[in-house]
Amino acid sequence: MKPQQYIYKEDNLVASEPNKFDAAKLKSEEMIINLGPQHPSTHGVLRLEVLSDGEIIKEVVPHIGYLHRCFEKHTEKLPYNQIIPFVDRMDYVAAMNSEHAYAMGVEQMLGITNQIPKRVEYIRVLVAEMNRIASHLIAIGTYGLDLGAFTPFFWIMRDREHILRLLEWASGARMLYNYIWVGGLFYDLPVGFEQRCREFITYFKPKVTELEQLLVDNKIFIDRTANVGVLPLNLAINSGATGPMLRGSGLRFDLRKVDGYSVYPELDFDIPVGEGKMGTVGDCWIVPGCVCARFTNR
Repeated sequence: MKPQQYIYKEDNLVASEPNKFDAAKLKSEEMIINLGPQHPSTHGVLRLEVLSDGEIIKEVVPHIGYLHRCFEKHTEKLPYNQIIPFVDRMDYVAAMNSEHAYAMGVEQMLGITNQIPKRVEYIRVLVAEMNRIASHLIAIGTYGLDLGAFTPFFWIMRDREHILRLLEWASGARMLYNYIWVGGLFYDLPVGFEQRCREFITYFKPKVTELEQLLVDNKIFIDRTANVGVLPLNLAINSGATGPMLRGSGLRFDLRKVDGYSVYPELDFDIPVGEGKMGTVGDCWIVPGCVCARFTNR
């Protein structure tokens, strides 16, 4: 039996009449959408109440919320040296910096700041700045993820791993170090640590250039961040912005230069600020651009 042959028959299509379409009769409807509660690292903090009209966000009301871990209550009856593990967990991607600030505060309160050996101060700054780089890498990587760039995050995690291994070598811990103690350090740096740090610097500098080419200078990244979310300098100051956010708005201000704590006055480094290279000073592109410039001290 022969298969039945299908014969295509052309339909008589009727062209639509443009005069029957009235764009003025189309209705738009605003909608309130709750984004969150969410947080870049731990869930349960930030919620955004978004008023949208289609894909256009017309208004955002942030509900910051609080994530209370009872640190203060736990530490009320502890000696100062036993509080450091709690300090580590205040910002676990930059625990060395939290330890450094806490140790200096207690030392100043006890009046022993001038008794801290110079070598201890240099080691504190070294490990804190290494941890700062690791923290900034996480910030830029997750920033890219939010904008749809998946590959840079894996590259960043690869480079961050070198820093974590060095800090683990010095402290014995991967992220929560308990290394900077009141009056000193947990232990001196291991033999060969300086050489390993120099090798990492040689390795990392070209990686920063790759990161800029792949993410920060990427056309899609620029289109989605340049001239978006501009934070003017006066608003940044009045809102208490600090760090890369404040410098991204155009103010060359860094506590390590202005206040000069620890051994920072003895170190020569630049403070990159937002210059509107790709858009407007204070926009969303500026901050990762400033951070990458700080990696190589340009």
